Amino acid sequence: MLDWKNRAGKGDAGERAAPKGTATRGYLGGLLFSKALITLVVVYLLVTVALGWYWSEEPDLFPVQQNAQAAAEKEGRKMVIGYTTVETLKTVASTMLNKPGGYISNDRFPPGLWMDNMPSWEYGVLVQVRDMSRALRKDFARSQSQSTEDGDLAKAEPRFNFDNRSWVLPSSESEFQEAINSLSRYQTRLSDPNQTGALFYTRADNLNNWLGDVGTRLGSLSQRLSASVGRVKLNSTLKTETVVAGQAPQVDEEIVETPWMQIDNVFYEARGQAWALSHLLRAIEVDFADVLAKKNATVSVRQIIRELEASQEPLWSPMVLNGSGFGVWANHSLVMANYISRANAAVIDLRQLLSQG
Repeated sequence: MLDWKNRAGKGDAGERAAPKGTATRGYLGGLLFSKALITLVVVYLLVTVALGWYWSEEPDLFPVQQNAQAAAEKEGRKMVIGYTTVETLKTVASTMLNKPGGYISNDRFPPGLWMDNMPSWEYGVLVQVRDMSRALRKDFARSQSQSTEDGDLAKAEPRFNFDNRSWVLPSSESEFQEAINSLSRYQTRLSDPNQTGALFYTRADNLNNWLGDVGTRLGSLSQRLSASVGRVKLNSTLKTETVVAGQAPQVDEEIVETPWMQIDNVFYEARGQAWALSHLLRAIEVDFADVLAKKNATVSVRQIIRELEASQEPLWSPMVLNGSGFGVWANHSLVMANYISRANAAVIDLRQLLSQG
């Protein structure tokens, strides 16, 4: 009996020792799993940061006239008036969709989810694409206000005005691509001598209408960019009953300042609009060459393009600086506002030239 008890005791001790080794192995396994998980997360973060940096690179300017000629040769089409403008609009919109990282504004996963500068740039490009598509539909492709609008252009404009942050059902990319396809169909008919349905009218009044939208956009951008440092704005809306004879009218003042977290968004939106508009104006310079020459307005167009392209110089700072107007640090928003304001002033001069008889 004693031997049996001793053997049983030893067996019990052995059985009690087994779980201790199992717990150790379990602890080591959990530790290795935690290290592997942390390593995986760190690698994922490094990859997304690298992708985010790469995707943040803004597309370069492209040669408008050579791009249109290459597209016409590839498709076997004839270069007609209006072809360059439509092809440039298509290329600008396609670049927004197909640049490195694709279209980022509606991303739901990193790194696109974390990025805000490139979505702002995309929105700026989209604003100018929408304005030009509307001008094509209501002005450039119609002989007069009572004429019928082009069917493909009537489909393209609302698709470009689709929600720019829609992820699925349908996605923004699919809607914008359908709009580009509609422009391609219009462009094919425009360059086909056997079809008379697609038209493009190069008149001073048509161009002036679109430039009115351009001036409005640039004026708004210059005000928003200048508000990066905060400034006093006068309320010029005066009521006639508040004006007293012999006294200067009272004008309300308010401080207008862009929120700190929105400064870089406004800056990159301006960069996007300037990028798109510089290409569209170069296309207009080609298709409206006769109109501009008759109005002595070619130099004015090139001046606008020069100011817009100057705003595309590389930003060497890792972030958009917001120093005071005459302070030690730079203020990139004010520099951009300078270029935008000069371009807007040139647009105003150009419209005056076009409106002269």
